[in-house]
Amino acid sequence: MSAPDRALSPDHVQSLARGLAVIRAFDATHPRRTLADVARATGLTRAAARRFLLTLADLGYVRTDGRLFSLTPRVLELGYSYLSALTLPEVAGPHLEALSRKVDESASLSVLDGPDIVYVARVAASRIMTVAITIGTRFPAFATSMGRVLLAALPADERAGLLAARPPESLTPHTLADPAAVEAAVAEAAVSGFCFVDQELDLGLRSIAVPVRDRTGSVVAAVNVSTHASRRTAEQVVADVLPALRACAAAIEADLAHA
Repeated sequence: MSAPDRALSPDHVQSLARGLAVIRAFDATHPRRTLADVARATGLTRAAARRFLLTLADLGYVRTDGRLFSLTPRVLELGYSYLSALTLPEVAGPHLEALSRKVDESASLSVLDGPDIVYVARVAASRIMTVAITIGTRFPAFATSMGRVLLAALPADERAGLLAARPPESLTPHTLADPAAVEAAVAEAAVSGFCFVDQELDLGLRSIAVPVRDRTGSVVAAVNVSTHASRRTAEQVVADVLPALRACAAAIEADLAHA
């Protein structure tokens, strides 16, 4: 239930950690769970899982029909304080919209959270994609274009720790699952200033990303464009999309400098 390879503070409140683990047991794949499901997913006893679920229900974060439990929209409050204090999505929004219109593809902004990327802003093209992405969606950094440019900005020891916390694995037949291969791809992104990923996260999905820097030059986010493999070849993605993507990142950075 706690993050792997992370030392716990002496002030660690185990009951809070367990309550958050119960909330995280629900996701797009498992929007509704039984008590037994939650206990199994969190490693809690059925009695403990029941207490946490009923407490969350009392607080309005969980609903139940007596057998199945599910989250309520009120859980969005838990992330709202962070997002409302973050100027980045607000600054990036208009530029992502312009980018999406220009290249006629979906455009997104994400930040690094441990070994994962988290989407904080997105403008989706009106097409059906096999990967459902919304604000707050998380993906493993090693298999995504945005993840790799964000990993490329980290000190080597910190990057190694994150990759060890979530070792690469095959998500599709195209995924770089060898740690050395991922390191090489990250190193290439650091040199070139962009990363192109071809169907490593999901079959048919190609994406290209560049970093976004704050006024000090530190990488604070990544912006990407995603497209279906049937729409553009790998060469076309780099040739047609990368210039517009870099211009978008530069515009976001200019606004961040004055935010």
